[in-house]
Amino acid sequence: MKNYTLTRLTDQPIIRTADVQPAVEGFTVLGAFNPAATRFGDEIILLLRVAEGPTPQNETTGWLQIPVLEEQDGVPQLVIKRFREPDYDYDPRVVRLRADDGTEKVYLTSISHLRLARSRDGINFQIDPKPFLFPARADEAFGIEDARITFLEGEYWITYTAVSEHGPAVGLAKTRDFRNVERVGLVLAPPNKDVVIFPDRINDKYLMLHRPMVSEIGKPSVWLADSVDGVHWGNHRFLFGPTANAWETLKIGAGPEPILTDEGWLVCYHGADDSHAYGLGLALLDRHNPTRILARTTVPLLTPDLPWERKGFFPNVVFCNGWVPESDGSVLVYYGAADSGVGVARLIWSV
Repeated sequence: MKNYTLTRLTDQPIIRTADVQPAVEGFTVLGAFNPAATRFGDEIILLLRVAEGPTPQNETTGWLQIPVLEEQDGVPQLVIKRFREPDYDYDPRVVRLRADDGTEKVYLTSISHLRLARSRDGINFQIDPKPFLFPARADEAFGIEDARITFLEGEYWITYTAVSEHGPAVGLAKTRDFRNVERVGLVLAPPNKDVVIFPDRINDKYLMLHRPMVSEIGKPSVWLADSVDGVHWGNHRFLFGPTANAWETLKIGAGPEPILTDEGWLVCYHGADDSHAYGLGLALLDRHNPTRILARTTVPLLTPDLPWERKGFFPNVVFCNGWVPESDGSVLVYYGAADSGVGVARLIWSV
């Protein structure tokens, strides 16, 4: 495996939470982060994950306002549920609360959607004022998160995490122009996430990387699946999991679409240590048989070192699900930082 170096192009975020307008009146944007990325004509396109929630008011002090999609007369509508704020420390992103029927349920404290941003230089982005993809189905009731983009057979395939009370599932959408988008629907049932599709068929089959979520037994890990039609996926097999390397002992997951190099398929993935701090690493897969792992990095190429990567809605996170190859052979790597902003780095390699 070649020697890879990942270097920040700026010590400041290229997109901040404050740069994004809320999509819903009376809401506040809590985070703009974890963008998918692709080249479209002479532009670089990002699909930001934008998390927002009701703007706190004086009369809501001591209450949680939970945005969620609910069917009313058969039509999904965005509603606000109110709960007394727990008197214990809780994850700012997710909370377990007592529902109206007396049962305990897990809710997200915000609802996410995908927002399009465009740039000609890869650094300065114009952010659309309205969502590109907003939750619209029961299986997206808690939001749409962390997309990946793969250009495949003349279309841009967008995989994303669709969250509902049943857990995170995997949705698929397609577009040709980033104006009109078709929801294909769920392609993996919960609990699953971190899904990316390879940009070419291999042995006449579509391939995807995904991350089944585990509980009592096992740890989150990267799996491989294939499909003959891009919708129905099977032949699932374990690819790789956390190692004894400290930075990825807790969990890992695949990032953006694999890039085919002269050595094989280059895969960017995130790892988390026992303190839930995230870093970025690389894996190399055989070009003809991606079940063969040729190499993996033993130390992270990027860790949360800057103040805006260490402090935010969820601290100590660098998370990549979007990169764009450049004509000079380098790769622009876009990463979410602390669930609050977006940074960019350049990946280069040498023999």
